[in-house]
Amino acid sequence: MKKKLLAAILTAAMLAGMTAGCGSSGSTADTGGSAAAQTTAASESAAPESVAAESEADGSTEAQEASGEQVTIKVAHWDSSLDPSTQMLIDGFEAANPNIKVELIDIASSEYSNKLTVMLNGGNDLDVVWIKDADNTPSIAQRGQLEDLTPYIERDGMDLAEMNGADALNLNGIQAALPVKTDFYVLYYNKDIFDAAGVEYPGNDMTWSEFEELATQMTSGEGNDKVYGAHFHTWQACVQNWAVQDGKHTILDTDYSFMKPYYEMALRMQDAGTVMDYSTLKTGNIAYASVFMEGQTAMIPMGTWLMSTIIEAKKNGETDINWGVATLPHPDDVEAGYTVGSTTPMGVNAASKHKDEAWEFVKFCSSEEGAKIYAEAGIIPARMNEETIKALAALDGMPEGLEEALQTKHVSLDRPLELHSAEVNQMLGEEHSLIMIKELSIDEGLAEMGERSKEIQGE
Repeated sequence: MKKKLLAAILTAAMLAGMTAGCGSSGSTADTGGSAAAQTTAASESAAPESVAAESEADGSTEAQEASGEQVTIKVAHWDSSLDPSTQMLIDGFEAANPNIKVELIDIASSEYSNKLTVMLNGGNDLDVVWIKDADNTPSIAQRGQLEDLTPYIERDGMDLAEMNGADALNLNGIQAALPVKTDFYVLYYNKDIFDAAGVEYPGNDMTWSEFEELATQMTSGEGNDKVYGAHFHTWQACVQNWAVQDGKHTILDTDYSFMKPYYEMALRMQDAGTVMDYSTLKTGNIAYASVFMEGQTAMIPMGTWLMSTIIEAKKNGETDINWGVATLPHPDDVEAGYTVGSTTPMGVNAASKHKDEAWEFVKFCSSEEGAKIYAEAGIIPARMNEETIKALAALDGMPEGLEEALQTKHVSLDRPLELHSAEVNQMLGEEHSLIMIKELSIDEGLAEMGERSKEIQGE
């Protein structure tokens, strides 16, 4: 009875506070299928009147400069106080566009997706949106709430070739959004813990089997003094992502047997005490960043977004961790450099009264100049190339060897940009919780995932 009660509590906690377990990717997966067809029906329109008008003039921004009129656009983002890049982008844009003022609506990360839906459905005078979970893009576009950016892109001659994820955001010819930043999973490690143990740091070509062995070797101590060899956060992505890392499967598969080896590894490590117990992490709402920065674990696979968090925490004197980054471990039959991630899209509200100005801001954030600002903030931009990786690695506070660790050969999307992805992802999180607390066996849980996925996708 206690076991079933714990399962119910954990599942409820997950549903209440679920956040995306991913970073971003350079994937250009095709978003075809039903989502694309429905998006077309919802977004079908000719070139925006504002774009047509600008073909006869020199653009709304120049017209405003001539008249001296200032326009204010409202943009939505999450946890901006923890992400310096947002204000840096706004400052850079306003400096280049003095007649456009940006009003930032900052929303808590855990509430962002729901509040954004409410704001867009309620006719809020929002102009620009960052989309926190990229797999929500198809459903927002299906509701006709994202302006087709194609006419603007064509008018301004914007090249999307270097933008990781731009193709994935083109829903059957409708450019619903543009990618502005990208994240993917890497392996973080605590150099001081490895030095104390006299063990070499993790390399950039390590398999998951070797990772598990190394975690056993690096586990030490007892009770409050225990140092775990590794850490898996409670997101289902921190098990399931390793199963889609090879690019052969996605979370929209309805046979999830391919995930079994990674659940076996996670439960084996949990039973051995080389990672923290899932139930303890979940019920205690323990933050993965704190576990790593407080020296409680030697290694943690996590998204590249953690880099800027660590740098900021060190600047503020909140941690003195001596850290390093390696390429994400890979399956035995996959070469090094394969990882998993996602992109962060940015779009224009189709109901905006200032679409031209909103587009200028989206264009700026997704431009080379915007990419430089993201890199200066310790974030990988969607325009990821050798230059931005070098700039990122050269930032004050970044660990030695980062440039080599960030080299990728393939980045699989953690969640395909399909209409049912968000709902399937939520379902997978519920079943993940039951497997991790052993309310269901791995086989039972994977079978449940398959049946529920079929129902969601109408198969």
